[in-house]
Amino acid sequence: MDGNLNALTTIFTEFYYWVTVVFMFLIHVGFCMYEVGASRHRNHMHTLMKNIMIIPLVTVTFFFFGWWIYWAFPDFPFFGGLNQDLAPANLPWSETMGTNLADRITGVFWAAFLLFSWTAASIVSGAVIERIRSSALWVHAVLIGSVFWIIDAAWGWHYAGWMVRELGYHDAYASGVIHAIAGGYALGVIMVLGPRIGKFAPDGTPRDIPPHNPWMLTIGIFLIYSGFWGFYAACNVPLISPEVIGGEIVGTTWTATNIYLAPTSLSAITFNFLMSLSGGLMAAYVVSKGDAFWTFSGGLAGIITASAGNDLYHPIQAMLVGAVGVVIVYKLHYWVERKFKLDDAVGAVAVHGYSGVVGLIIAGFLLWGVPSSPFEGYAAINPIGQTVGAFIMFFVLGWLPAFIVSKMQAAAGVLRIPEEVELQGLDYAEHHAYEDAKAEIIAADKAALAGQ
Repeated sequence: MDGNLNALTTIFTEFYYWVTVVFMFLIHVGFCMYEVGASRHRNHMHTLMKNIMIIPLVTVTFFFFGWWIYWAFPDFPFFGGLNQDLAPANLPWSETMGTNLADRITGVFWAAFLLFSWTAASIVSGAVIERIRSSALWVHAVLIGSVFWIIDAAWGWHYAGWMVRELGYHDAYASGVIHAIAGGYALGVIMVLGPRIGKFAPDGTPRDIPPHNPWMLTIGIFLIYSGFWGFYAACNVPLISPEVIGGEIVGTTWTATNIYLAPTSLSAITFNFLMSLSGGLMAAYVVSKGDAFWTFSGGLAGIITASAGNDLYHPIQAMLVGAVGVVIVYKLHYWVERKFKLDDAVGAVAVHGYSGVVGLIIAGFLLWGVPSSPFEGYAAINPIGQTVGAFIMFFVLGWLPAFIVSKMQAAAGVLRIPEEVELQGLDYAEHHAYEDAKAEIIAADKAALAGQ
């Protein structure tokens, strides 16, 4: 760091990303609480374990190759080879990937992306509760968390990604980059995995399997809202000088920017985050006729739908986009469930996948002709580019690999738990010692009471 101003900027940026990462950790806490609240008592420990183990598995694989993919793949393979200027500095053995007082940013920036990776894996986790093998889920967690979502980030979220440059793809707060791909991936898995026992009546009518603990579910969704707010901040560069990127930023003053290095502010995205949350909550309450589960989830779906353009929308637009998106995904969820007999236990495909796709397409129309980034020569935002981008995110990088890998796991007999285990509960099957200890102490208590 040369000079006090540069030192101050660097330390502020380091602290800024560190704080956003701590906030985003709440997303994972929220997913754990939400899934346990939604699952039945006999599957709680299994539900927690498969979520907790996402942390080390995705962290280690993201360190070894996920982070490198982001910097190496902006053009690969359709518009050039691997980026040899930026990728080598992000290999696990490079000087910047460790203790280095000359680089205070790489670690916290890496961590922000890593938390996005956990989120992508946890979205898939919710859809498959109560019937998937832990080992099968962990394979998918590594694939979505450290391979496929980060490829789409390199293509559509990197300031030089080919989708941004050639298609005019714009997705400032990740309607597609995280949510559409994770929802598409979840759809690919549950199509092969099949529904929980009892989910559908013999005539094909879907049965509601209500959450066992609405309180845990409610607190979980509020933690996800909180972490998502931190996620919005983490998608910004907090302070940057126009000279740093060759004067591409419009204007001459220092500013915060979005992920594409276009000027924005925390104030602007706070308006839109809260307005899209509110639009989603109100629309979900109305369309679901007051169903608590869908009202809570509707807030999240509203934010996700508006996220693609929430750096550019007026707050009233953000509210309306969030509301319209929720109505569409609510209707689509039940149509798909009845038509194809798919069991999405927490509505993850709808809330994340359909919302992401709908949000990208809406942004293509509402922001038609607006620059996708401040760089010269890039295509402007347009409906075709956004629709093609949504297809790539949801189907090509999400649904397709999940379906293929799940088919291979099913053929090998390692995807779904046996029927008798599902009826007995995964906790006893995978955690004998814990369940036996519980039974033993309950028996001891009863014996003590009987002796009184």
